[in-house]
Amino acid sequence: MRISAIVWIGCVLVAVGLLAWMGTGVIPDGGRTESKGTALVGGPFTLSNSAGKPVTEKDFAGKYLLVYFGFTHCPDICPTGLLLIENALDQLGRAGDTVVPLFITLDPERDTAKVVGDYVTHFGDRFVGLTGTAEQIKQVAEAYKVYYRKVEEDSSNAGYMIDHSGYIYLMGPDGKYLAHFPHHISEAALKDGLAKFVR
Repeated sequence: MRISAIVWIGCVLVAVGLLAWMGTGVIPDGGRTESKGTALVGGPFTLSNSAGKPVTEKDFAGKYLLVYFGFTHCPDICPTGLLLIENALDQLGRAGDTVVPLFITLDPERDTAKVVGDYVTHFGDRFVGLTGTAEQIKQVAEAYKVYYRKVEEDSSNAGYMIDHSGYIYLMGPDGKYLAHFPHHISEAALKDGLAKFVR
């Protein structure tokens, strides 16, 4: 009888946990993650563009933003993610023109304004590359709930790498969070996900 009670209590706890997880509004669907609630993602920032001029979130008012964090020495995930974004925006046609893709470096030590600016040109004319001081990068990364960490790597010519999360964030024309997508999402799924919001 005691074992049955323990099993029953365990089932209840699992059910409660599942309901709590569902209540977060994060719904996996076809390889993408989409939020249905109000998320505390994004906010004010001050960074520098490829010309070294200050840029804030206000400079993009009225535009959708597709925000991606990475670094220019990234060997695979970052280039793949940026190509994914460019191709998905191309597939959106005219609607894609209302979206500004931002690449924000997590490696301000090496990624100067010029380095970031030159880097994003490899992925399309619409990309805006942003950098800043270590403190500015920390603030914007925290605002977007981005994990990143410098990892020493003696075998690398770069000397170190940046371990980081790889989400793509969609922000609305009013600067508010709309959705996020994993970096491994397919182009078609990303395009379809964006099409639900972008017009």
